[in-house]
Amino acid sequence: MGVLVAISLCHLINDMMQSLLPAIYPGLAKELTLNFSQIGLITLVYQITASILQPIIGLVADKKPVPLALPIGTLFSMAGLLVLSIAHVYALVLLGAALLGMGSSIFHPESSRVARMASGARHGFAQSLFQVGGNAGQALGPLAAALVVVRYGQTSLAFFALLALLSAAILWNVSRWYKHHGLARLQAGRKARGAAPLPKGKARIGILVLLGLVFSKYIYLASLTSFYTFYLIEKFHLTVAQAQFQLFLFLAAVAAGTIAGGPLGDRFGRKYVIWFSILGALPFTLLLPHASLLWTPPLAMLVGLILASAFPAIVVFAQELMPDSVGMVSGLFFGFAFGVGGIGAAALGWTADRVGIETVYQWVAFMPLFGLLAIFLPKVEKAPAR
Repeated sequence: MGVLVAISLCHLINDMMQSLLPAIYPGLAKELTLNFSQIGLITLVYQITASILQPIIGLVADKKPVPLALPIGTLFSMAGLLVLSIAHVYALVLLGAALLGMGSSIFHPESSRVARMASGARHGFAQSLFQVGGNAGQALGPLAAALVVVRYGQTSLAFFALLALLSAAILWNVSRWYKHHGLARLQAGRKARGAAPLPKGKARIGILVLLGLVFSKYIYLASLTSFYTFYLIEKFHLTVAQAQFQLFLFLAAVAAGTIAGGPLGDRFGRKYVIWFSILGALPFTLLLPHASLLWTPPLAMLVGLILASAFPAIVVFAQELMPDSVGMVSGLFFGFAFGVGGIGAAALGWTADRVGIETVYQWVAFMPLFGLLAIFLPKVEKAPAR
């Protein structure tokens, strides 16, 4: 539990620093006169940088683990925030976004591996506890931006970069546990497990299905994380601070869904959680574009709560399909989620410039229909351990 809490706390710090980027979009748009396409390109640079490197780092670490990658990744995120704090031209904003993406690409695969090492038999619970730290950090980012960055300006981002030093110190100790105890657990688990639970062909089909579900989830989430504040400002004439607070509430609901998804998967089976979390959001996504200001925040929170419960179950399901490639699988899914979110943000921004942000929300409301792909998932789960 000590290791799980430590990496969850560092995930909180890491993702809070990451989430400051979309949280300051309204300020950047005003200062640099950016349109939706340029804002979407910032998200694209950040998330593509993260997505390309994550599976590569995970694959290399499967063959030769690098415990020190944990504190090193946090320092890249710190450098990205420092660049953004002085970025008064668009090119520097893109550079800062790229450095943030590199930090995520190093941090996530190895920390997800550590969560599995420290989990015992409760893989879903460990993955949820790890991921909820990131979701809590993503929720705190807009709140921090509303309370600090909006008030004191872009240079105040440097203050948040100092938190990376605390995270690096914690991760240094985690990396020592990883080296002296975690690797031994990993080797013991491989010897005890024996053969992979599924033939490679079925495992690959399962991985493709899970990637399709991640695609639908993160395309929709990209519409909210990148453009929800603009939607509220344009449709309901909220102030920037009010819109940032509503984004915080949505991201807090995402955090709550994440912590619930893993234990529910351990208890009832990950396949059932995946079914519910993707398709179950559909009625609320269809209602959201037509709701009044009174109902829009609750509907957005319900969507975040339900959709977020899928990801811990999806990651653990994928790890069980390919149990000898935990790092590569973790990097693939975190990286793919980031990449899809980036491409989705760029495409949705381009579309919003042409048809309007309200029309975009009407179109993406149908993305949860991809949840029907879950019917093709293979059966790999065993009875819960006592």
